This record gives sequence, structure tokens and C-alpha cells, in this order.
Amino acid sequence: MWGFLPVYFKTVGSVDPMEVLVHRIIWAVPFGAVILAFRRQWPEVWRALTHRQMLGWLSLSALFIGLNWFVYIWAIQDERIFETSLGYYINPLTHMLVGVLFFGERLRRYQMVAVALATIGVLVLTISGGQVPWIALSLAISFTVYAVIRKKVVIGGMPGLFVETVLLLPFALAWFVYINSVGQTVFGAGDTGMTFWLVMAGPVTALPLLCFALAARRLPLTTIGFMQFLAPTLQFMTGIYYGEQLTTAHWICFACIWTAVLFFSYDAIRAGTKKPPQVKPARA
Repeated sequence: MWGFLPVYFKTVGSVDPMEVLVHRIIWAVPFGAVILAFRRQWPEVWRALTHRQMLGWLSLSALFIGLNWFVYIWAIQDERIFETSLGYYINPLTHMLVGVLFFGERLRRYQMVAVALATIGVLVLTISGGQVPWIALSLAISFTVYAVIRKKVVIGGMPGLFVETVLLLPFALAWFVYINSVGQTVFGAGDTGMTFWLVMAGPVTALPLLCFALAARRLPLTTIGFMQFLAPTLQFMTGIYYGEQLTTAHWICFACIWTAVLFFSYDAIRAGTKKPPQVKPARA
């Protein structure tokens, strides 16, 4: 679902990206509430809303996920699907760099190779295009910061997303009232089909996260980590489907990224299957 998300944003491509973001926030709230009721997770929500420190962290994470969503929507509508794909390919690598720079973690050999290859790919695209691929970097960095913040909050995926959208809701409603007052809204303006698709922004946002939350409890982390690369791969394929132009620099960059993914995945599988050292029993 995350991989084919560009198809949805292409469907609502005639709508201003800001209005699409507004509806993504608005309709994620009632749809998320239904899921929370079904999974009986309301206590987690109430705990977050009444805990000052937790609410503060979730307010900050809401800011970054809102920024990430807007850049993504705008990029898809501006025919830059390949750059969004690149952003989510390098996202696991930016996670590793944050771990090294801020949490004292050490990169293993294959991880260092993966980071080096990804860096080379981005530099090739930067030098060839004459500008930094800011969309890819913005998506990767904003989502990495979002993930780091969420690690500080003990809350499930769905309850956390619900609180974040609730915090963003007043701003979304205010913007919707404004564009409606100046006659710039598409929602409810006569196009029933487009109104329907804008309402669908709710399930489009919440369902993939629900599936991810359920899978995270059932699958090994190495499998989850590998599957994270499926979304940008499918995004790349949708970019080809919509006829976006791939330059030689793009091909070199993605070749480096794909090779980096292989090293990253191999390292994760290798680390996951490595047996812990056996401790010899002490002599009597």
C-alpha cells in the first residue's frame, strides 16, 4: 500500500497539495478512531493526551510527519516520484547515521559499505543535476527525525498516529475553512468522485500503518527491515509507469542505492542469524 501510494496522489493530482494534506489529516481522525475502538486501544490515547511530556514529544513528531506528508504529496504531483523513491531508499541509512552520531552506535563493515555507496549515489545525482536532491533528503531526514522522536514515546503505532493527527486537526480545519471561504476548495464543490477520493485519504493513511503494526509483532526485525525496501521499489516502478524521465545520473544513483540495499540487507540477515556466544558453565 505504501509502495502504490503515488497512484492515489496522482488520482487527486488536480487538487492543491495543501488541501490534500488537510484532508489526509481530517479523515485520518475518524477512520483511526474506528480502528482504535476495534483494537481497544483508547487507554493508550488517553494516557498520551494526559501525560504532559508524552504529549510534548508527540506534538513535535506531528510537526515532522506533517512536513513529510506535504513534501511527499507535492513531489508526487510535481512528477518527482523517483526522488521520493530515493528518499525512502536512503531512509534506513540515515537511521544508521543518526545512531552513530547521536547514540554512540558503531557501524559494522557491511553497513559502512552501504552508507558509502548511498553517499556516492546522491553525490552523482547532485553533481550531474547541478542541485542537491532536496526532496529525497527532506523525506529521509524528516522521517528519520520523526522515528527518533517516536522512540522516546512508549505508545503503539495507531494510537500514536491518532494523537498526532488530532494535534494537527485544528490547523487542518482552520486551513479548510479559509480555502472554503475564498472558494478555492475542491471538496464538495460538485465533483462527487473527487470528494470521495479526498475522504479516502483517511484509510489510505491509516491502513498501511495498521498492517505494519500488526506485522511488527509477528515477524522478525530482519524481515521487517528488508520489507521496508519494498515501498520505494514499488514507488520507483510507478514512476516508470507514469513516464517520468530517468537520466544516466539517475541510473547510476539508483544502481549505487540498490547495491547499498543488498549490503544492508545481507548485514541485517547475517546479524539476525548469528548465534550468541555460549557461556561455559562454571566449575563446581
